Amino acid sequence: MDKLFGENGVFRPYIGCDESGKGDYFGPLVVAAAAVETAAELGRLVELGARDSKKVGDARAETLAGDIKRAVRTRSLTLEPERYNELYDELGNLNQILAWAYAQVIDGLAAEASSCELVVVDKFGDEGYLQTAASAVGAEYGLYQVTGAEEYPAVAAASIIARAEFLRGLKSLSADLGFDLPKGATDVINVGRLIAEEFGSAKLDEVAKLHFKTTRQILDS
Repeated sequence: MDKLFGENGVFRPYIGCDESGKGDYFGPLVVAAAAVETAAELGRLVELGARDSKKVGDARAETLAGDIKRAVRTRSLTLEPERYNELYDELGNLNQILAWAYAQVIDGLAAEASSCELVVVDKFGDEGYLQTAASAVGAEYGLYQVTGAEEYPAVAAASIIARAEFLRGLKSLSADLGFDLPKGATDVINVGRLIAEEFGSAKLDEVAKLHFKTTRQILDS
């Protein structure tokens, strides 16, 4: 985390970003950002135990997300499946969607946390995607895209918030259908077939990311 401290050892305020739902067939894609504006806030996130959401259970992620929101400034963007599918048709690939969504939350949070001149993002593809999207919104911050960025507490905090929002979105869609939608992308075909049979194949657009190969497996059955 050497980028968080200048040559004189002074803490550099920064924004951390991460996502949830990218690999899940059902449910939304969520991107989130958390701003750490002081060394005290950094310490508070460490004290709370902010870490990669993949290492935190669902119930704990939902509770911890609330604690994080009370500790630091945050922002998130939830792309429900219908909106996600529209963007995929328009932009052509997942990395373009992520770049666009990250640019929105970063720009919004940076306006509130103006002391943050550095943005750390969990790397998701060619760095040019996010650089281009950030330029489009007139961003004036330094971007640092790195694999395994959850070692940065603000990125870990964003990971937790994104996960909690993803779970909330999945629960909402499940309630609308009357049964639970599974997480992930492996054991989803039977549920997809059930949705198509009970509600019609068009319903998949409201609950699933259609570009997954899973969609063809469901509809070809």
